[in-house]
Amino acid sequence: MKEIANDIRYIGVDGVDLDLFESQYVVPEGMSYNSYLILDRKVAILDTADQRKGEEWLQQLHEALAGRQPDYLVIHHMEPDHSAHIAAVVAEFPEIQLVGSAMALKFLGQFAPGLSFKSLPVKEGDVLELGTHSLRFIAAPMVHWPEVMVSFDAASEVLFSADAFGKFGALSRCGFWGDADDDWACEGRRYYFNICGKYGPQVSALLKKLLPLQPQIIAPLHGPVLRKDLQQYLNLYTIWSSYGIETEGVFVAYASIHGGTEAVALKLADLLKAKGCPKVAVSDLTRDDKAEAVEDAFRYGKMVVAACSYDAGLFTPAYEFLHSLQIKGYQQRRVALIENGSWAPCAGRVMKEMFGAMKDVQLVGDLVTIRSRFRPEDQPALEALADAILAS
Repeated sequence: MKEIANDIRYIGVDGVDLDLFESQYVVPEGMSYNSYLILDRKVAILDTADQRKGEEWLQQLHEALAGRQPDYLVIHHMEPDHSAHIAAVVAEFPEIQLVGSAMALKFLGQFAPGLSFKSLPVKEGDVLELGTHSLRFIAAPMVHWPEVMVSFDAASEVLFSADAFGKFGALSRCGFWGDADDDWACEGRRYYFNICGKYGPQVSALLKKLLPLQPQIIAPLHGPVLRKDLQQYLNLYTIWSSYGIETEGVFVAYASIHGGTEAVALKLADLLKAKGCPKVAVSDLTRDDKAEAVEDAFRYGKMVVAACSYDAGLFTPAYEFLHSLQIKGYQQRRVALIENGSWAPCAGRVMKEMFGAMKDVQLVGDLVTIRSRFRPEDQPALEALADAILAS
């Protein structure tokens, strides 16, 4: 249990054994479920934790309360990994008031049907007075659910940011404070684009409201508590939410069945490096983490997708990757395509259709078609594609 500011305690818990976050994202370092307690004239619990960590979270809560009775339970976000123990808190402290947006309180009735509770609905601009501390609420719709609120305590200059500024990783693995994290951006980026990537305009709108507050500490619901040089995190979120280019370079993503497509993708990567590309990242879509591939697709301004034809369409791992980009709002990028087909190449057609449905994604160079294996006569087309990518 740590004090992140005067009267503000961290009562969150780690899920070090979790293998898949949201049942889909690989988390080798586990996950943290952050919760906070403000011990002022009035006592406020800020969010709870995941169902699997109930006993540990309740123990943390009781130790921090040290016999005091909580007056409020603030619900910043109703997603179950943050709200699973609301009913348990209400059962133990029946006089507690649940503070949240009108939609959050509606969702609570869906997740905990029949629960009887005292509520205090809040909207943007409302302030919850606790004594020295007060929480000013700011609406954050679709970051990344519609009911989300964040709150700011002017006394401590702490921003409770809900899922914004979160990252994958248990705090016992990645460090409690952001300034102790060797590479916050790596898992912060993978988290952002896979959890919030679709909602860039909404994140941008929230940033405009947060920047004038000049918080000195950002306390998210996942990942380290951020302090010192907060501008680095704000700058990254500004780039990410506007779909800007974070790193100059090219991301090469390939999906190969028998090795032929892999060989041509790696050959192109080598060509790009030889021609002076500042950074070339490569991912095998059949084996590497898809969420990391999505992250890299957004990180770089240019991408190459090389894939086999399969069942008169596109090889499944490549199709799933492009589908993920579609639903995450992939946009404002330049893309080149390579297809492989032994008798009826069709991967290129499907990829063109899928990218054509995305916003401001420009295809560069000519589609390169490989028949089973790369041959010397394919070299000029590959050279031309490399040049087109670098010139775009």
